[in-house]
Amino acid sequence: MSTAIQNVSRRGFLKGMFSAGAFVLAVRYLPDVAFAEEIARDVIDHAPLHPSVYVGLETDGTVYIVAHRSEMGTSSRTSVPLILADELDADWARVKIIQAIGDPRYGSQNTDGSRSVRDFFNPMREGGATARLMLVRAAAQQWGVSPDECSTGLHRVIHGPSGRKADYGQLVADATKLPVPAKSEVKFKPRSQWRYIGKGEKLYEVRDYCTGKANFGLDAKVDGMLYAAIAHPPVLGGTVKSLDDKPALAIKGVHQTINIETFKPPWVFQPLGGVAVLAENTWAAFQGRKQLKIAWDDGANASYNSDEFKRQLQVTARKPGKIWRNQGDVDKEFASGKKAIEAEYYIPHLAHASMEPPMALADVRGDRVEVCTSTQNPQAVQDSIASTLKVPKENVVCHVTLLGGGFGRKSKPDNAVEAAVLSRKSGKPVKVVWSREDDIQFDYYHTVSAAYMKAAVDAKGRPTAWLQRDVFPPIGSTFQAGADSAGAGEMQQGWTDIPYDLPNLRAENGPAPAHVRIGWLRSVANIYQAFAVQTFTDELAANANADRIQYALELVGPPRKIDFKALGVEYPNYGGSLEEYPVDTGRLRHVIEQVAEKSGWGKQKCGNGVGYGFAAHRSFLTYVACVVKVEVNDDGDISIPRVDYAIDAGTVVNPDRTKSQFEGAAVFGTSVARFGEITAKNGAIEQSNFNDYQVARLPEAPRQTNVYIAESNAPPAGVGEPGVPPFVPAFCNAIFAATGKRVRELPLSKMDFGKSTKS
Repeated sequence: MSTAIQNVSRRGFLKGMFSAGAFVLAVRYLPDVAFAEEIARDVIDHAPLHPSVYVGLETDGTVYIVAHRSEMGTSSRTSVPLILADELDADWARVKIIQAIGDPRYGSQNTDGSRSVRDFFNPMREGGATARLMLVRAAAQQWGVSPDECSTGLHRVIHGPSGRKADYGQLVADATKLPVPAKSEVKFKPRSQWRYIGKGEKLYEVRDYCTGKANFGLDAKVDGMLYAAIAHPPVLGGTVKSLDDKPALAIKGVHQTINIETFKPPWVFQPLGGVAVLAENTWAAFQGRKQLKIAWDDGANASYNSDEFKRQLQVTARKPGKIWRNQGDVDKEFASGKKAIEAEYYIPHLAHASMEPPMALADVRGDRVEVCTSTQNPQAVQDSIASTLKVPKENVVCHVTLLGGGFGRKSKPDNAVEAAVLSRKSGKPVKVVWSREDDIQFDYYHTVSAAYMKAAVDAKGRPTAWLQRDVFPPIGSTFQAGADSAGAGEMQQGWTDIPYDLPNLRAENGPAPAHVRIGWLRSVANIYQAFAVQTFTDELAANANADRIQYALELVGPPRKIDFKALGVEYPNYGGSLEEYPVDTGRLRHVIEQVAEKSGWGKQKCGNGVGYGFAAHRSFLTYVACVVKVEVNDDGDISIPRVDYAIDAGTVVNPDRTKSQFEGAAVFGTSVARFGEITAKNGAIEQSNFNDYQVARLPEAPRQTNVYIAESNAPPAGVGEPGVPPFVPAFCNAIFAATGKRVRELPLSKMDFGKSTKS
């Protein structure tokens, strides 16, 4: 078999896959070096040695490793294959990574929840160790020696007693004749022999990223395709009452308009509905959309106004809600006459606002669909298109490009379904491109939240009773019509797992209906729940005139593992078993103590415009403590000279990339705290672009972010999301330390921190 990968046409590749009359895409959106990425299954299955769906070896020694998760700057395309390469003892310079299409054979491809390394650490090790064992056995057979006398070095097998060596490529042909070892025969390398894990590698194809050669979804092109811009109903659930498309059709380059039906609840990942303008280029499509004359029937959600809804949430938060965790007798302690401290917190809706807006290119021919999109979840693309078009899922081929950011938005494939619907109706390949305005105004928003906190404190200011209650439209409303109460998955994120060692503690949640699509955004419920808990903790410490970190350590109490079963708490633990991933307050204490040391906590005084804030939080099975330094000038302008993180994420595969994730989390958290706010009036979203939905620019972003990674033998945990939840309250607590102005509501842009406002 030839080892060269030819850049054959899409038509040639698909010829053997689909029957006569099936569609083809003459794809030109990927350069030669990356063409194999869209036929990962083909490359692996036809490699001479392919003991796992994740790896194939050629006779020249080239190792192909499948990246079955999506790359959006998180390094999953590097870090996950790196695990397999380490276990194989492969030379990284001889590894080629190929991007997988959507395919259930790879397991979950949903690149969400900070789970890529955690979920596939052992499967990737198993793939590498299996291939390594087969190569060792092939070498032993060639040499007539026992496999026990052989070991591996960098891309070769070594016979210890004789010193003989063989490159992997020399062994592939013989290895293919051997049976694939049973799982019980495969042994992993000891940690002491890890070559890449814990040391890491630079991003795969980093040169292409830096030189502009890397291809993203918006680069996708096929012959004969049309571009689509869609006028969505301005209010969720709205429908077209009347349409005059003649002015749009008069625009040069516009071919036609197509109506898209409004979804039927629940909305899930269905198209929003509206009118699409199909044209020869994006300019014509967008100009044509501007000329559409549409009268809308806005429907029931036209009554939604975010200011009034905020008041409703706050009223609900002050009333008893569903009890999720209950220890001791909070009510009795509150009635004992001790000093009570109360506070309310609020975070508005947030948009994802990734740099690359949603897009998808689809071609539908009969019951066959091919789609190319920058997605976090190609299997969801398959499921959603199959469900909408009533075709078999296996007939939907989803190619995954690089993503220009995602933050959870691109695991929701409504835009891919739009492209498929329009392709079927037009009979042509259609590329749907959302503008920035579309992206901001028709998102799956991070939910709005109101929280009520109350504590009874003793003479030293330590809490003897703690009550927390939050209210927010749940993510479940996207998947179940009328759902208005949170599930255990949202409650676990900093609410039911509050780590404080208190005799009387109750966590509640109240109902709230959804008037917009609610979705997960980086860190999800941890953002608003950590904000409430960690800011309230800072308020209690201030009331006690206590050192913030020492006060927090006293609340956390001695090292222990929280027994949720004994507490009667439903705790999903981010999908990990509590035996393997216990909630360990000893690990939390360690990162708190480490960040105190590394940040120089307590060595500098706060006030006169300089402040240090602290917060600590466990999320996605990772323990994080954060110290933020702020400077506030007389005009109230805020800068962030320094951020310090201490993290315990268990076994870390790629330390440099892990640090990058936390550096990015500090910038993301800055955007959330300073500017993040989506509001609605008469059901329509008021923000439209970066002029009124700002993200942090260089002057606002942290100038220096230090990340300290704890050495740990614990299993890998998440790193993409855990940096955001503690940053936001630490930032706000630092502002209080600098100005005396307490932050209980975001965004900060609505507040004035000038000297005249200090309290």
